[in-house]
Amino acid sequence: MESPSHCRTNKRSAKEIGAHPLPFVSLEWWSTKALPSYTGPIGSRRNVGRAGFHIPSQFPEFRGYTLGAQTSMDRLDGPARLMIVSDLDHTMVDHHDPENLSLLRFNALWESNYRQNSLLVFSTGRSPTLYKQLRREKPLLTPDITIMSVGTEITYGELMVPDDGWEEFLNQKWNRDIVVDESSKFPQLSFQSATEQRPHKVSFNVQKGQAELVMKSLNERLTGCGLDVKIIYSGGTDLDILPQGAGKGQALAYLLKKLKAGGKEPIHTLACGDSGNDAELFSIPGVYGVMVSNAQEELLRWHADNAKDNTMVIHASERCAAGIIEAVGHFGLGPNKSPRDVEDLSTCKQETFTPEHKLILFYLFCERWQRGEVDNSVTVMQNMKKITSQNGAVIHPSGVERPLHECIDGFEACYGNKKGKQYRVWLDRIYTSQISPDAWLVKFDKWEMTDEGRQCCLTTVLLNEKGQLNASIVMQPEAPEGFILVHVHQTWMEGYPAKEHSTLFF
Repeated sequence: MESPSHCRTNKRSAKEIGAHPLPFVSLEWWSTKALPSYTGPIGSRRNVGRAGFHIPSQFPEFRGYTLGAQTSMDRLDGPARLMIVSDLDHTMVDHHDPENLSLLRFNALWESNYRQNSLLVFSTGRSPTLYKQLRREKPLLTPDITIMSVGTEITYGELMVPDDGWEEFLNQKWNRDIVVDESSKFPQLSFQSATEQRPHKVSFNVQKGQAELVMKSLNERLTGCGLDVKIIYSGGTDLDILPQGAGKGQALAYLLKKLKAGGKEPIHTLACGDSGNDAELFSIPGVYGVMVSNAQEELLRWHADNAKDNTMVIHASERCAAGIIEAVGHFGLGPNKSPRDVEDLSTCKQETFTPEHKLILFYLFCERWQRGEVDNSVTVMQNMKKITSQNGAVIHPSGVERPLHECIDGFEACYGNKKGKQYRVWLDRIYTSQISPDAWLVKFDKWEMTDEGRQCCLTTVLLNEKGQLNASIVMQPEAPEGFILVHVHQTWMEGYPAKEHSTLFF
């Protein structure tokens, strides 16, 4: 179906910075639905990186505002409020949780409370190939920084731009060919898959009972060759050989030094892990640490031998991502109640009600409505209309536009249509720009996971604050405190459209 003329989109690859197509909204839409008091032609779009709606330059009150978000550290004006550095397998990701509930709890907490002023770092033993595979399988957020291959590779942003300075540092006293040649002389070692062999990492499998003796002999042999290496055993089977300056701990120390040099050293840093290759993370001065409850024997033994009196490192009582949330609360690093922990969303209150929190709750309600986990009542739908503008609009990814309240009426019939099925919703990369004293533009990726697979909408929402709306925008006088949804624009992310034609607007 052809898109309405006032809603043309410029499709860009999801791999590009920003990934979000930029809606080109006509004067008619702005003048009748979004900003009725303004007139004038739409200004040309500027190159603002990751952006949502472009604000017309003819609107003096909005001049200079764009919904942009720089990648990784550059998007912060000052020190990060919190930097979480987390291992993935069996730490952030619980492979024994088919519903991914603890991970989804963390996602909602991070996007609603921390995304705007904090840094999320994934530190994994996985190679880039296996890391990307995990992202396709699990509802992981997009981190600001990714440390891979047991601390031998550091990349930034969604594009995973490599840190050349780190690579140059690791080249010192490292000769991969010699490492491979000497290691091949040990029959106890078997090479891992080709994807796990990296420029500064050579990886093997080894039986648990043979690991200690092999590590000692191999280290002596490589030292005799003039190399300065580190051998890490983890997970009960993995043996990795790295440059001495590499590893998860050294990579974290390098990042902290780099952030400090740029005036953006985090106020607090929390390291999270479950296995032996995470031990280094807990040795960095000034860094809080959490070993999740399901931590492996080798990490617990390291802690008992080296850090049992360190009050900045705890062994959580909760598994995986739930243990990370537990640690945030234990150390007082910030809010640790996830929106997903709220049973009755209509009673959810917090001292500072942000646009991010508002949207997390809105889409969480939509998920629960379709799963049949909230009351099916007229009152619930009436309350949904109270937090939306009567003359608001929703643009479906197909380009079809409908009045917001008409979409809510249609959504009412979807109650329980996902009951007993796999269906979860999460928001990623929420970036907010206040475009006037009473208006916000919010851009994010809205993901859905169903029995049929994944789909993702690149979404931009216009919000106004109750009591501050332009007089031309109609809303219920009894609307609750907080923000009012005025306009929702959605476009399919390239590679993640709906498997079947969807007429559902939320």
